[in-house]
Amino acid sequence: MTVALDAGGTDAARPFIDKAQPTHPSLIDRSHECDRVFGFVNVPNAVWIDEDGALVRPAHAAHVRRSTLRDMKIPDGLPPRIASTLDEVKKFRVTDATDYRAAIDDWVAEGAASRFAMSPDEVVARSRPRPRDHAEAAAAFELGQHLWRAGDRDASVRWFRRAHELQPENWTYKRQAWSFATTPEGELSDMLQGPTDLYDGNWLDDVRRVGAENYYRPFDEL
Repeated sequence: MTVALDAGGTDAARPFIDKAQPTHPSLIDRSHECDRVFGFVNVPNAVWIDEDGALVRPAHAAHVRRSTLRDMKIPDGLPPRIASTLDEVKKFRVTDATDYRAAIDDWVAEGAASRFAMSPDEVVARSRPRPRDHAEAAAAFELGQHLWRAGDRDASVRWFRRAHELQPENWTYKRQAWSFATTPEGELSDMLQGPTDLYDGNWLDDVRRVGAENYYRPFDEL
């Protein structure tokens, strides 16, 4: 099952859902409940849940295909910011997509006996902690979404900024707010935005600050 993590709802998620198989179950998480419940901080993220509803693998980066951006030669003559963004993407640490799919196949075949399935104690030990700041960040982000949908967009920015301040490593909070407020009409991605007056950060500068190698939590490093 896939979940579109987007407060923009159906309109924002439709292009991605339409590319999936017609019978594939796709949900839309408008309120970022997956962040709160499972500890998602980026996309694509996944958890593994067995037939009994037990979590057997905590939140991790989930790549089932290798991105073409990882291998492409950066063309000459691109605007510097786009070229720099593509260069940072090449530095991501992610589990090889073939290895990740093989791990899923092993779990499907072997169930709890799979070497990739964790016990409840292991899941708890390897899950991200949720300190008070993260709980407050979730509340601030929820309030920001409410105000945005209610049309009070100036007020919403204050709470989105607060969520970013409280949990700076949560990229879904950042990218959602950037997409809402600063992605120009027709722009392909919030990753390509430059600095703005609304928010303290932007994708490229924030990735450089933490290091592109820390952008994802690879499956094989849990």
